[in-house]
Amino acid sequence: MPPIHPTLHALQQRTLPKRSLHLIRLTAWLLVPITVVLAWAPLSPYLLIIRTWVLPMALGLCLLGGIGAWCLLRRWLLADASAIAPAKQWRRMVSMLEWALLLFCFTGCAIAASWQVWGFAQAKRSVLEHASESPNLNTLGRHFIISYRDFKEAAVLAERGAIAGIYLRSANVRDKSAFEIRSEIMALQRLRHRNGLPELIIAADQEGGAVEHMSPPLQSRPSLAELLIDLPTSLEDEMAGPTGAHKAAADALLAVYNYGHEQGRELRGLGVNLNLGPIADLSPSADTKVGFDTHTLLSKRALSASPYVVAQATSAYIDGLNSSGIQATLKHFPGLARVTTDTHHFTARLDTPSDWLQQSDWLPFQHSMPQAAATMLGHVIVQDLDPNAPASLSPKVVAMLRQDWGYQGLLMTDDINMGALYHRYGICESTVRALNAGVDLVLISYDSDQYYPAMDCALTAMARGELQLSQSPQTHARIARFFRPTAMATAEQEKTLLHAQL
Repeated sequence: MPPIHPTLHALQQRTLPKRSLHLIRLTAWLLVPITVVLAWAPLSPYLLIIRTWVLPMALGLCLLGGIGAWCLLRRWLLADASAIAPAKQWRRMVSMLEWALLLFCFTGCAIAASWQVWGFAQAKRSVLEHASESPNLNTLGRHFIISYRDFKEAAVLAERGAIAGIYLRSANVRDKSAFEIRSEIMALQRLRHRNGLPELIIAADQEGGAVEHMSPPLQSRPSLAELLIDLPTSLEDEMAGPTGAHKAAADALLAVYNYGHEQGRELRGLGVNLNLGPIADLSPSADTKVGFDTHTLLSKRALSASPYVVAQATSAYIDGLNSSGIQATLKHFPGLARVTTDTHHFTARLDTPSDWLQQSDWLPFQHSMPQAAATMLGHVIVQDLDPNAPASLSPKVVAMLRQDWGYQGLLMTDDINMGALYHRYGICESTVRALNAGVDLVLISYDSDQYYPAMDCALTAMARGELQLSQSPQTHARIARFFRPTAMATAEQEKTLLHAQL
């Protein structure tokens, strides 16, 4: 046997114990699935809470995995091949293959994660550096409502006309006073005014009850459903009931109107002009079981299982909001009461015939749509209308609402960060498909960073002729009609702000 090189001999003396080597091997393989997940979708909305750490984590895990792979390789290199029995030579080959697989996996994952993060950064740079005088940026900008984490960044987008509106999340108002929130909104609106741009839509999701993203600082309120106990469940019941029942029903609707008026007055004081409510979905039946329902929670949010009650209540609530200068959004068409999955995570399908939906789930929408400035389209596939696309991306659904129902308000997607779209289409394709379907507004609320790839893809698709914004002039007119700046209201807000400063 030839003598072992002195360096290798020294290394061999420091070979890890077999137990430690097994532990390193096990750790390396346990890190593989975590690293693959991080590399597969490092910028997923699901990872938003750790986004700033995703790339360092992916690279760190790759480094740890590389160390583990090196330990295996080292053992293979230092082994004395001549001392290994021929029957056990296959173990040597398995160790070599194991090392190669681990090294390939961790290196590939590091490259994949880094590439996606780089692409995301490039999309953001492309949008921010896009010529502000470009007609495409302003044309597309009127179709996006986004949340924000950085006020300065939101101000740049608002000033350049790259967005149509702002969505206020809990994170935007947490630990802030009403004065601070109103000050930020007014600053954005003044930037728009100085640059000759339309007033921003300022949207909030303040239903009351289970969903109150503006509380605090706004007052917390009970669900509207608690005010509807005395409302008859059908017109026949109301007509057949005693005289006192009519008075009870009128009192309930008046309470709903006052609820909307007071809530609208508070929202208006913050500078909000669009509320993402009321809920027009019916309450699900006891037989409807929604798996892994973490966010929809319709049983806690819906007003009633009766289409008549929901129609009357949504109408009275919208009147109350409007009386305070706040526009309303009906949601979530085509209704979620019969859906058995949470669209925040999974694809959802509605197999109920449209004739039946017309007589039940769609009645509140048809009744209250003329009063609502906007209607939110859910990520639900309506089998009868369009089996190939959810309502939020479906030209057939949009055509039905526009042509058959004659609806002239704004059509808005639910948040395109939601799993029903994100997992199936991705942000880019969801945006282009929604706009090509004729939707007016694309909502990007939970993960505002996704706006940049969405806008970048839209700009690219428009430049290639793959995006036809035939609805854009009508969208502009609808926004101007429903969210026309009110000089008196603006002056009053500035006066209030000045007094608060003094």
